[in-house]
Amino acid sequence: MPDQLDDATLSQLFLSARSRNQWRKEVLPDSIWRRIYDLLKMGPTSANVSPARFVFCTSAEAKARAAKHMSAANAAKSVDAPAIVIIAQDLDFAKKIPELFPHNPGAQHWFGDEKVKQETAFRNATLQGGYLMLAARALGLDCGPMSGFDNAAVDADFFAGTKIQSNFLCTLGHGIDEPFDRLPRLKFEDACQIL
Repeated sequence: MPDQLDDATLSQLFLSARSRNQWRKEVLPDSIWRRIYDLLKMGPTSANVSPARFVFCTSAEAKARAAKHMSAANAAKSVDAPAIVIIAQDLDFAKKIPELFPHNPGAQHWFGDEKVKQETAFRNATLQGGYLMLAARALGLDCGPMSGFDNAAVDADFFAGTKIQSNFLCTLGHGIDEPFDRLPRLKFEDACQIL
């Protein structure tokens, strides 16, 4: 297949890339976070709703603020990373639809039902969080995605007075730990069907 990525690129994105637990203590320029966003925003979402919101905690103060809402183990392995990113979803995403889906601005009314709004925001923000990690890996960074934090406390601290809710956290930077052996993955036959 002529358009497929080469093996080295696939390895960087998927095969040799690993979640990291220790980080080189460094400050990366704001331009790298902007570059990551400029790549990830091009990933597809339902009707281009783009509900994800990203808080790049890069200062010592912002990282400490985020870490205080994490489990002790997650906090300890996160504060040295150049960034702790809060990946969140904006439940008011439909207000942006006239801008993001201009050929059908009335599509904002597709999401009036609260259950549909919640599911759409969560599903698509999670996708965009995945795009964030692939963009970071494509630019030579390592990732450390995690749960293990108090969503309500993060929301009260970072998103008070908004309809934005935290989804998951991800540290970004250059990992320095020796990753443990890769954990098993399901075989195609255990996870997939071709019908």
